[in-house]
Amino acid sequence: MKRISLMQDLKQNSYPGRGIVLGRTEDGAKAVIAYFIMGRSTNSRNRIFVEDGAGIRTQAFDPSKMVDPSLIIYSPVRVLGNTTIVTNGDQTDTIYEGLEKGLTFEQSLRSRTFEPDGPNFTPRISGEIVLADGGFTYDMSILKSNNGDPEETLRFTFSYDCPKAGEGHFIHTYQGDGSPLPSFEGEPVPVEISGDIDSFTKAVWENLNEDNKVSLFVRFIDPKDGSCESRIVNRNE
Repeated sequence: MKRISLMQDLKQNSYPGRGIVLGRTEDGAKAVIAYFIMGRSTNSRNRIFVEDGAGIRTQAFDPSKMVDPSLIIYSPVRVLGNTTIVTNGDQTDTIYEGLEKGLTFEQSLRSRTFEPDGPNFTPRISGEIVLADGGFTYDMSILKSNNGDPEETLRFTFSYDCPKAGEGHFIHTYQGDGSPLPSFEGEPVPVEISGDIDSFTKAVWENLNEDNKVSLFVRFIDPKDGSCESRIVNRNE
């Protein structure tokens, strides 16, 4: 699949939902994670990202306006040893606990399905970056319904053993806006990654739909020693 511009892809899609990008900086030195959330309802938009140890969690911006915390309050990013986990739901904890028990990323997700929010049945998207021997690999997963059938879960895992400099892979929950919302289709899309952490964060945030964007998290990790830099951008400040 041909590499495309991440920023152009974001600009052309008014509602990709929640999205994960994993990849490598253009100088080849760092692993890259980006995770964003969007929202159409007041409840979905009433959120911010906050730091939580080595990871992050979602939190109500105005607790008095929180209607239903299920599916929107969770820890998108957690770190276990040399592995950083990022997901769009509480399956972050499922993967973390599975890895602790010796399961693989894929095995850990066998106990989960798509979100119970019919008629959308939002896909669960997940990723992990694993540091080893001064380098890194990454995996991505999507659990989705079979064309809206709540009785069948389609499970796809994608593994990237030799990430290329300046390239990442982008997976998101929805193809675009609609009713019901159309689930993401195909494999993670190869996208261009450029700039330092600040310019990359700024470009992603500016190209997300102005009306629907809620929060963005970006992390650059040095695979040689595990040190990292992170940025959080919240619409609600």
